[in-house]
Amino acid sequence: MSLKNAILVLLEGKPGTGYDLAQRFRGGIGQFWSASHQQIYQELKALGQEGLVEFELQEQASRPDRKHYRITPEGRASLKGWLEAAWKPERISSAILMRLYAANLADPAPLLAELERNLAQFRDKLDEYLQLEASHLDRSGNSSRRQALVYVALRFGIRNLQSWMTLLTEVRALLTEGKVPDQPALKP
Repeated sequence: MSLKNAILVLLEGKPGTGYDLAQRFRGGIGQFWSASHQQIYQELKALGQEGLVEFELQEQASRPDRKHYRITPEGRASLKGWLEAAWKPERISSAILMRLYAANLADPAPLLAELERNLAQFRDKLDEYLQLEASHLDRSGNSSRRQALVYVALRFGIRNLQSWMTLLTEVRALLTEGKVPDQPALKP
């Protein structure tokens, strides 16, 4: 996936400024894709040059004018082509896994401290996702297809965090007790 497609997906749902898009990246789509403000603005410029998005200037009295972006018909066609193209299996590229792979080269104490810090971050994010899931489940059973697909992505995010937490819990046991538990257990 590319940032191009992520931005087109967000603009298909609702037009907005670069700032609006950054906020959306922090929200729902942030569960599985992220981008900095600078990346978003660079990509919006490229998308505009390709004719996939257009903008309307909104004048502001005390600040520079804002560009309010929307997807063009060409952008929708590009997005549709991307959605219908063959999918490739995801590849894992993880700094955490690379560090664990080489962890035998370092003193366990700093590794344990970093492991605990990561577990706490995963725990906080999992709590956030579980709250989102609870609010989704509290709604009536009349979810749209789009809402249901967003919910499935959220459930994947929950399972993904739980998997990371299980892995780090097992690594903690290995570093503190000298062995991996016989049964994987989530004890963050």
